[in-house]
Amino acid sequence: MKLVTVDGNEACSNTAYMFTEVAGIYPITPASPMAEHVDEWSNKGVLNIFNDEVKVVEMQSEAGAAGMVHGSLQAGLLTTTFTASQGLLLMIPNMYKIAGEMLPCVIHVAARSLATHALSIFGDHQDIYATRQTGFAILASSSVQDAAYLAAVAHLSAIKGRVPFIHFYDGFRTSHELHKVNILELDDVKDLVDYGAIKEFRDRALQIGKPITRGTAENDDVYFQATEVRNKYYDDVVDVVCEYMDKINAKTHSDFKPFNYYGSPNAKNVIVAMGSVNETIKETIDDLTKKGYEIGLVEVHLYRPFSSKHLLDVLPDSVTRVAVLDRTKEFGSVGEPLYLDVVASLKNRDIEVFGGRYGLSSKNTTPAQIKAVYDFLDNIPHHNFTIGINDDVTNLSLKVDESYKISNSHEILLYGYGSDGMVSAAKVLIGLIGNETDNIVQGYFQYDSKKSGGVTIGHLRFNKEKIRSTYYVENPELVMVTKDNYLKEFDTISKLKENGIFILNTVRSDQEIKEYLDDTFVKAIVDRHIKFYIINAYELARKVGLKNKISMIMAATIFELTNIVPREEGIESLKNSVKKKFFKKGDAVVQANIDAIDLVKEYLQEVDLKAKDLLIPEEKDYSNIIQAINHRKGEELPVSAFKDFPDGTFMVDPKDIEKKGISEIVPKWASKSCIQCNQCAFVCPHSVIRPYLLNEEEYSKAPAYIKDRCLKAMGKGDLYFILGISIMNCTGCGLCMKVCPSKQASKALVPATLMEEYKDNEQKVFDYLENNVSEKEEYPINSVKGCQFKKPKFSFCGACAGCGETSYIKVLTQLFGDHMMIANATGCSSIYGGGLPVLPYSIPWSNSLFEDNAEYGYGMLIGNKTIRNRIARIMQNNLETKNKDEFIKWLDNFNDFKITSEVAKNIDYSVCKELVPFKEYIPYRSIWTIGGDGWAYDIGYGGIDHVLASNDDVNILVLDSQVYSNTGGQSSKSSPAGSIASFASSGKKNNKKDLARMALAYPHVYVATVSLGANMIQLLKAFREAEAYKGPSIIIAYAPCISHGIEGGMENTVEMQKLAVNSGYFPLFRFNPTENKFYLDSKANFDLYEEFLLKQNRYSMLKIINPVEMNDLLLKNKEYAMNSYNYYESLVKKNGE
Repeated sequence: MKLVTVDGNEACSNTAYMFTEVAGIYPITPASPMAEHVDEWSNKGVLNIFNDEVKVVEMQSEAGAAGMVHGSLQAGLLTTTFTASQGLLLMIPNMYKIAGEMLPCVIHVAARSLATHALSIFGDHQDIYATRQTGFAILASSSVQDAAYLAAVAHLSAIKGRVPFIHFYDGFRTSHELHKVNILELDDVKDLVDYGAIKEFRDRALQIGKPITRGTAENDDVYFQATEVRNKYYDDVVDVVCEYMDKINAKTHSDFKPFNYYGSPNAKNVIVAMGSVNETIKETIDDLTKKGYEIGLVEVHLYRPFSSKHLLDVLPDSVTRVAVLDRTKEFGSVGEPLYLDVVASLKNRDIEVFGGRYGLSSKNTTPAQIKAVYDFLDNIPHHNFTIGINDDVTNLSLKVDESYKISNSHEILLYGYGSDGMVSAAKVLIGLIGNETDNIVQGYFQYDSKKSGGVTIGHLRFNKEKIRSTYYVENPELVMVTKDNYLKEFDTISKLKENGIFILNTVRSDQEIKEYLDDTFVKAIVDRHIKFYIINAYELARKVGLKNKISMIMAATIFELTNIVPREEGIESLKNSVKKKFFKKGDAVVQANIDAIDLVKEYLQEVDLKAKDLLIPEEKDYSNIIQAINHRKGEELPVSAFKDFPDGTFMVDPKDIEKKGISEIVPKWASKSCIQCNQCAFVCPHSVIRPYLLNEEEYSKAPAYIKDRCLKAMGKGDLYFILGISIMNCTGCGLCMKVCPSKQASKALVPATLMEEYKDNEQKVFDYLENNVSEKEEYPINSVKGCQFKKPKFSFCGACAGCGETSYIKVLTQLFGDHMMIANATGCSSIYGGGLPVLPYSIPWSNSLFEDNAEYGYGMLIGNKTIRNRIARIMQNNLETKNKDEFIKWLDNFNDFKITSEVAKNIDYSVCKELVPFKEYIPYRSIWTIGGDGWAYDIGYGGIDHVLASNDDVNILVLDSQVYSNTGGQSSKSSPAGSIASFASSGKKNNKKDLARMALAYPHVYVATVSLGANMIQLLKAFREAEAYKGPSIIIAYAPCISHGIEGGMENTVEMQKLAVNSGYFPLFRFNPTENKFYLDSKANFDLYEEFLLKQNRYSMLKIINPVEMNDLLLKNKEYAMNSYNYYESLVKKNGE
């Protein structure tokens, strides 16, 4: 065994690798890292128990992965997969088959919420319970350490017992929790394997020369008996699990049983639970025992088969009341699944059993809540209780004494924002302290729904003893905050211990920060004798050439101010880690980080704060759900706050828009250099730059700070032009400044600090323009300039700075936002488009699942079409009424939004009451189905193919980032040869799918490829042609992604879109069935091809990772592009044939 600092996913996959011959995989959060580790180790030549590398195969979906796993098992190979949530549900059909055929499969699951009224990537047991009837045995781990050991029990038991296993642990809480644990090595497990059982398994496999038939169709005469014959194996597998638990216990000095009892032997009140909450319960029992409580816990490890005998064996005779905690909600049942099993097992004992729910979607579960359960059992308990929420509707929640806390570790709380590197800094800190000292460490990270710019909170603990605190940090001795506006938005101070340390990253000076801080904050600092430090990490990062990457600076700051390890040792270890972490990015990056670490002490400054006379603080109202979540008060919202939103539907209210102020550098409009082209607004990924036209009346009413900025509108002498910039929503990508066509020396947009622009009223300008200036159509809507005067219906989303996807959506809403609806596939675009509390759409938008979006959008279309056909019949049957002219106009212009909207207003409904229920459907609406390449090329391709084969008015926009962006950067069928991504860690070996070419196989489908930075006019033309064509259309948009590792960062997104096209990598074309004509809209200079590839780490890293195959892979990539371009050129020649 080896002592290391890893998270649950790595601990589990390390064990799984040893027992696996084939892994069928598909990415899904939070399980993807397991498969990524296995793929990485396989490529590095790591060997399993068969002295071989694992064969890793990425499939197009979880359903495909399950089918592949099933087939591989039938071939006699020990086969594994890794999944979560809806992914596990897609495997259910195959799971029944695998269990029925008694194959030794193991599925490792990072248990996660299911998408119901909303999607959640966080952890609970809904997915696990949905599979309890499949015939898979189910084994639960409570901790990172358990995941390392019980993964082995699952594999060993599946081999010997002929029963497939799910091994699971809590998504995020365990899967992503860093912990110092012992992991198993090959020598630890080889002697545990039943090689005879493996031989028998292989002997049962499909083999040439064995004329067997498997998977027959049975009738009513025998199916029942053939099912019951497997009972013996499920009876026996419990003993098999016990046998292997005992063997693992002997090797690891652990004490696993199907059910483990913890607590007083004389306990009257006991909790039964599964998963990471057990660690919190044990910690609470230890503390309450010192206070005189006699309580206990039954920790469930083997959930299926559920062995009543083993449960009763560990339950003390003294027990009179049991509370069963389920991490799920089963509507309509008398109780949740674990509760029902416990009730059935205890039916002959004089014990009262009460079921309760906790922790859905990783809801924090604290010792105070566990104490509340034990206290509840001592009073007058009731069934169906909840903890962790305030249920003021059905009144099922328990009262909790929030003052009860357990403090037995050194704790640190880190507030960062998405992509600032603070999570990386925390992981480095945890790794260094865990691996280079005798400290036990724990690291857990909270994320919100934003792809970038959202809040991240690192919860770090250090202790000489075992850490069991599977909940948020409650008593930090150090708090670090990387954005000073967080001090205004969130409560960052209340948890900090007396005599603690507060570190703030800020561009403000000592005096400016004193003026900035609220009185209540300063009073807390002074009253609790807290040391307050500031550091301008961004200035330091820019000084050494790191731009805004501050992770190592902040990590060094912690070593400077704490004694977790001696300062010199900590700093030296940090420098060594920099060399390991960044060596692939080159010597310059390594040296810049080392220089920054050396300068930290010089930039660090203690601020002496003096308490002011404290005014009575203004009471803030957080009853509004969106605003409460924005201020990190969502945890405190009662159930009643959601009584108007039971189905998860939210209306967008402009006042709820969060002004984040996350970028220190924002664009400043230099109006004298502006040529009013509006390209800056066109490319802005977050819709923060908007041009406005003011008429004389609006101009005359405007305040001076508006008038002073206005220019005469070019070609429109009676109008004024002004550019508004929402600096508080700017992410600082710099695309606007890059694209500005003015000369470099006199750009119309130049960099400025957020503070400077705020003081110069820039946000005030934007807000005034939004609220007081009307939209005008003075320029052609089909021009770059003209369309940008239309208000976008997609604004201030949670996407990464410089995102290559979002500008397409923004422009689409500017063109058709008055009459469009969106069906959005799960993925990046659904998270930045609908991740509460960020609601950037002001048009109807909906997300179903990942795999079904084409069908989902098609269903919207068919439903709408069905109602509108009904309207047509009603109008045709009422042509003799006074509405005749309006009805004829509508029937003649069925697909014209403007005309049908006018008709809807002009109809006299009193003489045609049949239309009243359908008034909303009378105006034409356009359905757009949007998603990424993971959806379009892989999991959802079957649906796309089907709807394209129809002759209905389907509009599809594929945001092609050529990688699974949302789940962390895995390879998709859109990933080209040679590109490095997860599941293609040494460079993808085969070429990408040409989705556009496949769509062209249907002569009735409008097909286009677009690249915003390369040809804005062509993009607008494609959008408008697709919308105008009343058959199926698909547009594939090239979307650079942060995972590409673009040289110079995402400020070069537009330039890379341009180079992709100019080099022939991504040709632009349109095929319009109306004309039956193919337009190749770009020319290719393949001499630029290598330049384009090597400006991206996903290709350039081949020099380090796979230098042997690099040239061949990149040549394969280029040849594919050349052949594709030649093919499209040939289609131009065929026009008219």
